[in-house]
Amino acid sequence: MPVKIRLKRMGAKKRPFYRVVVANSTSPRDGRFIETIGHYNPCVDPPAVHIDAEKALRWLGHGAQPTDIARALLKKQGILDQFEAAKAARRAGS
Repeated sequence: MPVKIRLKRMGAKKRPFYRVVVANSTSPRDGRFIETIGHYNPCVDPPAVHIDAEKALRWLGHGAQPTDIARALLKKQGILDQFEAAKAARRAGS
């Protein structure tokens, strides 16, 4: 079963914030998830993003695929660049 890194909507009506979670791709958006790896609050200025890099890198290494918005958040935090660098280093070492 494919695993995704995606956003889970939380918060009140018209005041959303999101948890960045790892979930099975067949689970509903706000349904069951495997692990929370961070959070994102677009309602503050500037938008608050906190993602645990260690957990995110571990899940990316296990093959989790981020959704488009999750990918943008990971890129903004520099986590995707770390993952690509580590992958290139492993490839060069082999």
